Amino acid sequence: MELLNHRQVIQKIKRLAIEILENNDGEQELIFAGINNNGYVFAEILVQELRPLAKMPLKLTRIRLNPAQPLHSPIQLELPVAEFEGKTIIIVDDVANTGRTIFYACKPLMEVLPRKVEVVVLVDRKHKSFPIKVDYVGLSLATTLQEDIDVQIKITGSYAVFLK
Repeated sequence: MELLNHRQVIQKIKRLAIEILENNDGEQELIFAGINNNGYVFAEILVQELRPLAKMPLKLTRIRLNPAQPLHSPIQLELPVAEFEGKTIIIVDDVANTGRTIFYACKPLMEVLPRKVEVVVLVDRKHKSFPIKVDYVGLSLATTLQEDIDVQIKITGSYAVFLK
């Protein structure tokens, strides 16, 4: 079942970008850290939306981790961890379910002292079992654990969200 069509996803992205900008007015720089593939593409799209509006520099990076087994391989940042010192970091993912992926994505950031860490997701499910607070949400859903959310988001401009 389609939850969000292309037009609705674009509308959510525009609203999220404005919220992020409003809540970070006066910041020196924002670093968007997209988790794996969909989170990174979503971060890229947010940054594209923000560039004409933002008065501060925007950086984009990727956090790579294995969501199924986050402790079995190292969590990798594309930027050196020192770049995050004293900065505002926006962690970006397509879906937040239990919060585990976002929780472990924060692990490398524990080596420095960021100014602030916020989280943005396109879809937030209400199954949190980790201490993660999502600051910016496109769509909030109460689903069963058996249901799956499929976010189709491509940098080429094809967007949709499905419940399976």
